[in-house]
Amino acid sequence: MTKTERPRTQWLGRWGFVLAATGSAVGLGNVWKFPYMTGEYGGGAFVLVYLACILSVGVPVMMTEIALGRRGRGSPIDAIRRMASEAGRSSAWSLLGWMAMLCGFMILCFYVVVAGWSFAYLWKMISGGLAGSSVDDMAAIFSANNANPWSLGAWSTVVAVATMVIVGKGVQSGIEKSVSWMMPGMVIMLIIMIGYGAFSGGFGDALHFLFAFNASSLSSEGMLAAMGHAFFTLSLASGAILTYGSYLPREASIGRTTLTVAVADTLVALMAGLAIFPVIFANGMEPGSGPGLIFMSLPLAFQAMPLGTLFGILFFVMLSMAALTSSISMVEATVSWLTDNKGLSRRVASWGTGIVLWVISTMAMLSFNVGAEWTLLGKHFFDWLDFLTSRLMMPLGGLGMALFAGFVLRSEMLREELGLSPMIHGLWLFMVRYVSPLGILLIFVDALGWLDIDFAAQWPWLALVLAVVTLIGELTRPGLKRAFCS
Repeated sequence: MTKTERPRTQWLGRWGFVLAATGSAVGLGNVWKFPYMTGEYGGGAFVLVYLACILSVGVPVMMTEIALGRRGRGSPIDAIRRMASEAGRSSAWSLLGWMAMLCGFMILCFYVVVAGWSFAYLWKMISGGLAGSSVDDMAAIFSANNANPWSLGAWSTVVAVATMVIVGKGVQSGIEKSVSWMMPGMVIMLIIMIGYGAFSGGFGDALHFLFAFNASSLSSEGMLAAMGHAFFTLSLASGAILTYGSYLPREASIGRTTLTVAVADTLVALMAGLAIFPVIFANGMEPGSGPGLIFMSLPLAFQAMPLGTLFGILFFVMLSMAALTSSISMVEATVSWLTDNKGLSRRVASWGTGIVLWVISTMAMLSFNVGAEWTLLGKHFFDWLDFLTSRLMMPLGGLGMALFAGFVLRSEMLREELGLSPMIHGLWLFMVRYVSPLGILLIFVDALGWLDIDFAAQWPWLALVLAVVTLIGELTRPGLKRAFCS
């Protein structure tokens, strides 16, 4: 069936998709990882490299997923199968959709545990359970929170239930309605916290840390970090964006919409840095990354500042909403497939999925306490879910999406869907055929620890490799097309 033969629920407007997709992109990593990477790897220099990676890797693949979703009008499995059928290609390409849908669900199975930390700390901040005089005291509170399976499991369950309640209400009444107030609410809270930080005494240090142009700090490690974050932050290859794209109205511009989401995601991440680091620097603390920054250093800093409890509550409300908007997107592909293919109502599909999610996420949660000794090849169940999705399934899925769009489909199919000018379409096609796949391959081999290249010194050779690959690819494109389509 083609897109005109399958009526499908749509966002009420373009901004419904923008808010939902931005909510999917803006997760915990934007708050505890990106600002620190920016300061650590060169400030403004890192931001420029990151933006280049967003434009060359993230945006082309995101445009591809949205176009596939809107033209295929279905879950990742159904949309890719329909597109392959329309192009006269093998239905085996729908395996890309299966991998994307499974990847998103597997991420959610451990993400609800991490999101549960945000909800738990919101309650601790409200109830006064974060009293401590040192980072070590805060580390002990964090460890105690994870060591209690009843508490950690309860908060993980809260996230899972909240996610399923919203998704079960539908695209417009559930997802779009919730993100229409959660995303603006997050931005307003960040603005309030930035205003608070401006008078904390550490705002100048934070500005210097985040934006001072320090090219000497931009190492090969920093370039790879920029490329990896540009890919992972947009929720690519996890089924979320492709499924959200299937609800996008026909008249909405995919190019403008994608750029809007990419810019909004970057701005929110930088705003998070401007909200967090002034508080850290004002208290003479060293900036860090990861859970230690959010759940140890920052609560201690809030405790030492005027109105710190109030702004701590605001911060963890914002963090909880960021976690929830990401959780919603990760499960939508599975619910969409169940409703389209198994004859289930959205409510039944959501709660059925939620039960499976709860069981698997409980196993992941136990990795922190009673199951701490249960390992396979040195990894806990939680670690395996993270490893399989972020290091294998997402890079390989993104690579598959790019090759599918660039070499398998007939060129006019996505040209019609994207609606770009000939020059811009040619640029997108070049990116999705050569630049994005090479970038994703670098992310893949680096994540596995196989890459040891000094990008800062070797970039002319890498540019030459790209030029040679492009030339060979264009000269042998008919043969490549037959190889991918056989």
